[in-house]
Amino acid sequence: MSDLPNNHSREETSSSNAVAPERHSLEGGNLQDLITDHLDIWTSAIKTKSASGRGSSKKLELVGIIKLRELILELAVRGKLVPQDPNDEPASELLKKVAAEKAKLVEVGKIKGAKSLLEINDGDVIYNPPKGWTWSRMGDLAQFQKGYAFKSKDYLESGLMITKIQNLTDNHLQNAAYISPDKALEFEQFLLSEGDIVMTTVGSWFSAPISAVGRSFLINSLFDNSLLNQNAVRIRPWDQINPMYLYTCVNSSLFKSYLVKEAQGTANQASITQISIKNFSICVPPKREQHRIVAKVDELMALCDQLEAQTEASIDAHQTLVEVLLATLTNVKDAIELNDNWQTISQHFDVLFTTQASIEQLKQTILQLAVMGKLVKQDPKDEPASKLLERIATEKQQLIKDGKIKKQKPLPPITDEEKPFDLPEGWGFERFGNLTSRLGSGSTPRGGQSAYVDKGVIFLRSQNVWNDGLKLDDTAYITDETNEKMYNTQVFPGDVLLNITGASLGRSTIFPEHLNIANVSQHVTIIRLIEQSMGLFVHLGILSPLVQRLVWGRQVGMAIEGLSKKVLELFEFPIPPLAEQHRIVAKVDELMTLCDSLKAHLNQAQTTQLHLTDAIVERAL
Repeated sequence: MSDLPNNHSREETSSSNAVAPERHSLEGGNLQDLITDHLDIWTSAIKTKSASGRGSSKKLELVGIIKLRELILELAVRGKLVPQDPNDEPASELLKKVAAEKAKLVEVGKIKGAKSLLEINDGDVIYNPPKGWTWSRMGDLAQFQKGYAFKSKDYLESGLMITKIQNLTDNHLQNAAYISPDKALEFEQFLLSEGDIVMTTVGSWFSAPISAVGRSFLINSLFDNSLLNQNAVRIRPWDQINPMYLYTCVNSSLFKSYLVKEAQGTANQASITQISIKNFSICVPPKREQHRIVAKVDELMALCDQLEAQTEASIDAHQTLVEVLLATLTNVKDAIELNDNWQTISQHFDVLFTTQASIEQLKQTILQLAVMGKLVKQDPKDEPASKLLERIATEKQQLIKDGKIKKQKPLPPITDEEKPFDLPEGWGFERFGNLTSRLGSGSTPRGGQSAYVDKGVIFLRSQNVWNDGLKLDDTAYITDETNEKMYNTQVFPGDVLLNITGASLGRSTIFPEHLNIANVSQHVTIIRLIEQSMGLFVHLGILSPLVQRLVWGRQVGMAIEGLSKKVLELFEFPIPPLAEQHRIVAKVDELMTLCDSLKAHLNQAQTTQLHLTDAIVERAL
């Protein structure tokens, strides 16, 4: 079998539409041109959330399309999305009608007179609006009503529904709460109507958008005539204000920036007051233009939906293609077929490995080929693995005889049914426990964290153990005296470390030469090989899909995953001749360097795409 081969300033323009626009609208009055002219940038500006796993688009953030949506809203509230019509009644007249409507309702006692809001000052005018637009406070554009803290003891299985933020977030009535319809008059002021805007007043900060403070929902027919629960405010625009336009304003980056300044709270929880929301400054367009803006926003958001769906479908299809093609390497029957399939893939590296997920899949395939004996050619002159395993068994017996390790119960031989695949000539499967002189987890020092000191012997925990090495930025230390008492959990250069509990289950590394000695916690297993020169191959074997499936498939525990010594020592591990192990490790290093190079180029390209997206957005504004 042959070796796998190497492969290495803001602008304001006018429009020529029939209705002569003001200078604030986009050139040509058509944002579709801005979208379609830069389609490749909007759809390829992607940020990776996770580089592990199957790599579906759910692990990717479509930053370009997110920024495009934000741009649409920003242009809408700045008066740059649609042309202005000089025949439209100016917003100043609209606001007079709103004030008159409000005064009339106060006069007849239907609403209470509200405190005057802050006057619009120069600091509120963050951009020059188009002709016919007028700045106003949000509190002057709508009626506000905070939700009510309904008592759970009053909840019924049916009746008058109480709308919670969770219902609005998921847009369904599952697990909804109800109260008696007889109380409708008592709680009439908290009723919701279709077209109302509901905004959360309490929630997390903006890094968790699902539960974030200041999140807005437009009430649809599903929640019409329901009651608003606590920690939210109902915003009901006056008749002269299009609810969808106001909804556009509170979803724009302008309002989100305002929230950052106005919200208060702790590190985990934030809140915003009703008066702060009312004092948000909004530039109001003429009523007819509000309707044109809303229609254009709907049209362009639908286009964004299409782009998003097409991009996600393309990402999924690409990843499926990569998986299918890489599977042709692990499923081959002979060296000729393997070489032919690799040549086919290597000729298309530039189109196949263009995402973090596809590069990660390539890495996993390399490791799988390594443990299957398909990565480098076999040399018939190599001493077979059977001879190596005989020496290991003999040395282990000698260590037991010398009292250096304890005698263990013999492990059962590996049956043909347990072997996951056929191995090349000269290879063999062996129980993992038969390869080691030390296989077991560390322990917690007496006194727990109180035993930690500022300097001393490194005490490694699972958060320090990563596949690409130890991360010591969050390191604990114990005294030399404590380390001596815990001599049985000391680790030395060449030991393989494996995380055996929690979310980091299966992470592994080799303890490096330069650290000399350390101690490990009970969440880390020490793997000390009898033949220490096998360490690098064993480590890459642990990282391979073969062993990772064993780790996750045979771990025990419900809430916290765990891998016991008894389970680990029974693993069926593929063993090549020692000389071939060294050739495999060298080839894996070479190919992983290629993968890292691909990833570096990808990161650079993604950064460039994000910068291009920002430049287009800045130019449009």
